[in-house]
Amino acid sequence: MSQPLRLGIAGLGTVGAGVVQIIRRQAALLEARTGRAVVISAVSARSRDKDRGVNLSSYDWESDPVALAKREDVDVFVELMGGEDGPAKAATEAALALGKDVVTANKAMLAMHGQALAVAAEARGCVIKYEAAVAGGIPVVKVLGEGLAGNEITRVMGVMNGTCNYILTHMEATGQGYNALFAEAEKLGYLEADPNLDVGGIDAGHKLAILSSLAFGTQVNFEGIELEGIQRVTLEDIRAAADMGYKIKLLGVAQMTGRGLEQRMQPCLVPDTSPLGQLQGGTNMIVLEGDAVGQIVLRGAGAGAGPTASAVLSDICDIARGHRGPVFGQPAATLDTPIAALSKRPAAYYLRMTLKDKPGALAKVAAVLGEAGVSIDRMRQYGHENDQAPVLIVTHKTTRVDIGHALSAMKTTSVVAGDPVALRIEEV
Repeated sequence: MSQPLRLGIAGLGTVGAGVVQIIRRQAALLEARTGRAVVISAVSARSRDKDRGVNLSSYDWESDPVALAKREDVDVFVELMGGEDGPAKAATEAALALGKDVVTANKAMLAMHGQALAVAAEARGCVIKYEAAVAGGIPVVKVLGEGLAGNEITRVMGVMNGTCNYILTHMEATGQGYNALFAEAEKLGYLEADPNLDVGGIDAGHKLAILSSLAFGTQVNFEGIELEGIQRVTLEDIRAAADMGYKIKLLGVAQMTGRGLEQRMQPCLVPDTSPLGQLQGGTNMIVLEGDAVGQIVLRGAGAGAGPTASAVLSDICDIARGHRGPVFGQPAATLDTPIAALSKRPAAYYLRMTLKDKPGALAKVAAVLGEAGVSIDRMRQYGHENDQAPVLIVTHKTTRVDIGHALSAMKTTSVVAGDPVALRIEEV
């Protein structure tokens, strides 16, 4: 009979407690599916006395996660604490140094230190599994690493932060502005302890960096991502985009070009009839494009105790079955050092600006766009208010450089009030 797979779980928040519950509830099923028992030897968390809704009395307790990682009766260190450095990284490194496998949901740690951790793991014959680090219950890591292993991936794209999607979709549904929906999301517990990780696009950027490494055979490069959050998106933008047949999403896009690896996480417009355009609430969606498979769409819960714990268990089961492999799909030593490339691919853009009520104001804006090489596809002007009028423009395909030149020139026209807003329209 096979020996049990013995776990040490560090971090007993909603995900950690969810993992314990599944292991207790589905013990027989896990053993039947993996061929060996999956058991918990010991656990660790900041507070021992907190009520987590699950009985932990049968497990040893370690106050120090590093000590947990070093225990002789722990085969797999399950890191669910979070944080790119500190105890999570120290305990993970301790486990790898002793030849123990690691399962983690920590996208920040992998985005910032993934290459070094992969080198350390592969040097000791260990594996690091991290399905739960990207898109919650959606098995996108397994799909990229296994299901699409025979494809040259051409583009990775998706909505990877449920909190931002919740705020944006509820702005349209309720007519409330960004600040009101931010406060509601905070009250519901959807935001990270540092809210900028969510609304600033950092959390989603961590996930995109991990997927880019898997998709394109490069070292993880979070610093190379063009990053912009949703703080500047207004209710007016939401309504105007809808009026023109679009939805606004915090969209991650990565693709390899002849100039290098493009990675961007920023608010974009997508057609409202597309799968991404129809995505509501806190749901995530990842779109993968490969040369053989074409386009596939993965949709599901991107966070929460159940979906994320489910992803953790999928990794644990893989280790129990003996499924092993390089951390990022190929040996870490063979991963290319990516050259970060800014996007030069032409795209249509949505422009919103407020014009002063002056003769020829619209003509001046059109002239500025024309001089920058930007062609107008559609334009709408709404009612005047306080001698000002909002104007919306959808351009034909152009470059971001030309858009930048046009926006800079608009500031010198004396007819534009405030700063214009420019959002890329992504083809999906």
